[in-house]
Amino acid sequence: MWDRYVCDSPTATGYHLSGWREVIERTFGHHAVYLSVRDDEGSIQGILPLIMLESRLFGRFLVSMPFLNYGGIDTGEQKVTNLLLEAASEEARNLGAAHVELRQSQPLPIGWSRKEHKVSMRLSLPKDFQTLMKSFSSKLRSQIRRPEKEGMQAKIGGIELLNDFYDVFARNMRDLGTPVYGKSFFRSILTTFPKETAICSVLWKGHTVAAGFLYVFREMMEIPWASSDRRHDRFSPNMLLYSTALDYACRQNCKVFDFGRSTLDSGTYRFKQQWGAQPHQLYWYYWLADGREIPQLNPDNPKFKTAIALWQRLPLPVANMLGPHIVKYLP
Repeated sequence: MWDRYVCDSPTATGYHLSGWREVIERTFGHHAVYLSVRDDEGSIQGILPLIMLESRLFGRFLVSMPFLNYGGIDTGEQKVTNLLLEAASEEARNLGAAHVELRQSQPLPIGWSRKEHKVSMRLSLPKDFQTLMKSFSSKLRSQIRRPEKEGMQAKIGGIELLNDFYDVFARNMRDLGTPVYGKSFFRSILTTFPKETAICSVLWKGHTVAAGFLYVFREMMEIPWASSDRRHDRFSPNMLLYSTALDYACRQNCKVFDFGRSTLDSGTYRFKQQWGAQPHQLYWYYWLADGREIPQLNPDNPKFKTAIALWQRLPLPVANMLGPHIVKYLP
């Protein structure tokens, strides 16, 4: 009944599907609290999936949805929104949580504290990739062709490309100073959503030099995780990665390509903007216990500057071993 509601709701995201509860519980062992409001006939009128994160280092809090770009309340009625907010804050009190975080793609008429620090970058797609290519600047088209001239090739696949994707992804996360998810996280997503997910890989001389993870829900394809090997940046493998993903999205009859979330005017924002992607404002809402301030559990927090610098110096095998034990507590 939960997934039927998600599929029928025009505002629900793919991350509201119950399969993500299974992925997160199986991979990280976190406690899930899935709230719903039903009418007198038992039909669901609104939902709010919540995941409990708890550690000595970062504390205890509820998030909808951690590790992912979207989540939060989904309903078309203010009365239902209020009931879900009351239930969420009550759960937080009962569990001793310091805060509740809702990741909304649309604003809510509520009194909770709010951050508008992120946007998702979305590109409307034509019916075929060649039409899209013609809309690009000549400079961008030249950058797209550069890796192919160097002999790079791209392919789309599934779980058979997981190792290739993870090798590039893990190295890039270490270089950024960010703990990496375990490979089991992505394997669980691929096995739980085999029809909705794919991996795009760029190869050069037999080695993967760029890779991205793709997720489709309804008519939108998203690339929530993508990385390239910085040792080959001069040949722009990431340009072939994204052009291949866009081509694939057109062939899958998607109408929108979501490049993922970014901070306004950041490097990643400008990279996505050059493809024609437009910013879509995201709204993160917070219930805060005991007058606490909005948490800053992200790499932009100056408190983590030293830790990031130290992580960047770790040998890759060490970073890959330690990363999953830390990142599971970072939403």
